[in-house]
Amino acid sequence: MIHEIRTYSLVPGGVREYLRIYNELGREVQTQVLGQLVALMTPETGDLNQLVFHWRFDSLEERSRRRGELLSDARFTEFRKQVRHLLVQQDSRLLSPA
Repeated sequence: MIHEIRTYSLVPGGVREYLRIYNELGREVQTQVLGQLVALMTPETGDLNQLVFHWRFDSLEERSRRRGELLSDARFTEFRKQVRHLLVQQDSRLLSPA
């Protein structure tokens, strides 16, 4: 099992707009293609203006296949165009159970 933690740093005040667009255009297609979204969180302390997505996959191969499928989906491409102006940085970490 692989866990992916993706952290998106957004422009100050951008979390609300990103979430609005995500819920309208991105969430449905992303969860259809990627599978289980374990959690979508925002930090209460430390670096603010961030969204943290926690995804779970059975293997690295499954993750790679699903991510590739998502990137080729026109609906997700449109979502990405709509939020690009809000993004400052993205970090992705792959974790496996110890």
